[in-house]
Amino acid sequence: MFSENDFSRLEINLDGCLGNYRYFRSGLQPSTKLLVLVKANAYGHGAVEFAALMEEAGADYLAVAYPIEGMELRQAGIKVPIIVLTAGTDFFDGIIDDNLEPGIPNMYTLKALCEVLEKRGIKDFPIHIKLDTGMHRLGFMTAELDELASFLSTCDMVRVQSVYSHLAASEDPECDEFTLGQIRMFNKNADRLAEALGYRPMYHILNSAGIERFPEYQFDMVRLGIGIYGISALPDVKLDAVASFKCKILQIKTLNPEDGTVGYGRRGKVAPGGTVIATIPVGYADGIDRHLGCGHASFMLNGHRVPTIGNICMDMCMLDITGVDAEVGDTVTIFGSDPTVGELAGILGTIPYEVLTSVPRRIERIVIKGAAE
Repeated sequence: MFSENDFSRLEINLDGCLGNYRYFRSGLQPSTKLLVLVKANAYGHGAVEFAALMEEAGADYLAVAYPIEGMELRQAGIKVPIIVLTAGTDFFDGIIDDNLEPGIPNMYTLKALCEVLEKRGIKDFPIHIKLDTGMHRLGFMTAELDELASFLSTCDMVRVQSVYSHLAASEDPECDEFTLGQIRMFNKNADRLAEALGYRPMYHILNSAGIERFPEYQFDMVRLGIGIYGISALPDVKLDAVASFKCKILQIKTLNPEDGTVGYGRRGKVAPGGTVIATIPVGYADGIDRHLGCGHASFMLNGHRVPTIGNICMDMCMLDITGVDAEVGDTVTIFGSDPTVGELAGILGTIPYEVLTSVPRRIERIVIKGAAE
């Protein structure tokens, strides 16, 4: 009845992953480099597993948010260059030792890094300079460029590998004028910096939506994030669902009207004609948001959509499978090709990113070959 991966797993569809990769690569010039974001555990898909797939596929760079994420990939044997987008100042020795390349958003971080490099006698260490062109989160403002350029022109401890910025609303046609303004500012400020350096680093500003909607501004490299995981910014493009969240039924019960209710708070009501429930081993600690309970969402079981019943528990939830032929050990799909992660995000009033990154590490990631179900 039960076998390997008895309880729950996130299946990573190799064919879908590579198909999405080819789709985005096909829109680039041969000389344009492709960076794939694997931060936040590869958007919930499993950082080590996904980084290995992208390295094999030919990604030129990977990017993570924090140093510890990059160190984990190096320990797992990933060799491709890795940018740490939020390097901070506490892990420079680890960054240096693991051959990671820090993103630098301000003078404080740059000077702190250079102090460490000088103490260690290191020169020409690769860094990536972030410019703020309107996101207003991290990065050098235009007024700070002269100080930055002056410092870099006399500092031989670092070498600028790239200059980059982040688009705030590249997926939204109503914000296209703002987006184009960001791109113009970026190009102008990056050129100013390159002139002061005496060499031209790589430029990159496009994210997934930018690659699809503004390919003429791909510069030297683009950064592929949510797109590789199956979410397109274009309404007529259907990318492959890369992740399928699945589990197996633990128990099935037939409840009579006198049994009354199901779950915490007695929120699930047994129907007058009786209700058949299936309990599955995933709950809000596994990324199944409590707002998906009480029938607000339905999952796939043996070709049928079955709604949740009652409140979502920490490690389990219950489904109303009345009228569906099922047995203990049958597979339930939380999201994949049906239902999609976008559907669940819509129910929750959020974005697919949040649903994907909510699946914790205790859920095993398994790479499979073949279409998502």
